[in-house]
Amino acid sequence: MDGRRAAGLAGLRTQSVLVVLFDGVQPLDVAGPVDVFTAAARYAGSEDAPPYAIRTASLGGTPVRSAGGLGLVPDLDLTEVREADLVLVPGGPGVADVDGRLVSWLRERAPRAGRLVSVCTGAYLLASAGLLDGRRATTHWECCAYLADRFPRVTVDPDPIFVRDGSVSTSAGVTTGVDLALALVEEDFGRAVAYEIARLLVVHVRRPGDQPQFSTQLAAQVARSDPLREVQYWAAAHPAADLTVPAMAGRAGLSPRQFARAFADQVGVTPGRYVDLVRLEAARRMLTDTRDGVSAVARRCGYGSPEAMRRAFLRELGLSPTEYRRDPAGRTDTESSSRR
Repeated sequence: MDGRRAAGLAGLRTQSVLVVLFDGVQPLDVAGPVDVFTAAARYAGSEDAPPYAIRTASLGGTPVRSAGGLGLVPDLDLTEVREADLVLVPGGPGVADVDGRLVSWLRERAPRAGRLVSVCTGAYLLASAGLLDGRRATTHWECCAYLADRFPRVTVDPDPIFVRDGSVSTSAGVTTGVDLALALVEEDFGRAVAYEIARLLVVHVRRPGDQPQFSTQLAAQVARSDPLREVQYWAAAHPAADLTVPAMAGRAGLSPRQFARAFADQVGVTPGRYVDLVRLEAARRMLTDTRDGVSAVARRCGYGSPEAMRRAFLRELGLSPTEYRRDPAGRTDTESSSRR
């Protein structure tokens, strides 16, 4: 056992994880977090003493048909499960027709868990059981308004990829279940273990929970015309390139004046503002996903100097790049206002 693994095991016992299954569950909501927790044994335990013991359960212990038709065979009858250290409730189209006994089990048994987690529309089931009352929560962006309208005692935040409110955590769309699971592993075993798991699964090392559900490219309007749309995509993929208005206008085959006017009209922000956001997003991702120094990140993201990147971070996030790398979830009112 190497030093990292020994450090991760210090003072921790195997935690029981219960994954709730039902017909119409989204398979990635189940498989993503399960893969993260299973992989933890490679860096913070062993097959004989895994950090997480994962079980799945459905009403009656019967097999379920997931969204898309994939069959899942549970380990247990949910009604016979009395407690678990962590209860994970996935989402999927089946939440709309779930058996009321499942909600009753959540209401009665889930509060006994040390941690309660939902992925995507699994938040509906937690809210139906009254477990999100008085809490801040999120779900898939398409469903946030409905959740807020149906459950007014829940403070629904449509922006972040996951929200942690005490012992209850909720996440947005399917892949954010992986982000939330990595955050839980990091809490238990440290960032180094979470980093190694992310590398193994070839996912983002650690997207902070406050990261928007939409990237800059998705949040901004997509230009209607092909030349402008291609410039958008190219700029996002090449943040270190020459992204001045004349350079981008040349790629679009327009004069700088025509380009600036058409871009603002079709995308909803000026070319300069779009470039600022693209570079900021790229820098945030590199600071959390790589170990590159601040100077290298600044260079790869198109900032003229580390100081220029520092000013951009302070202006948009209220944090320096070094502070952001240390605490990417430490957003401020400045950051919140920049998104509106």
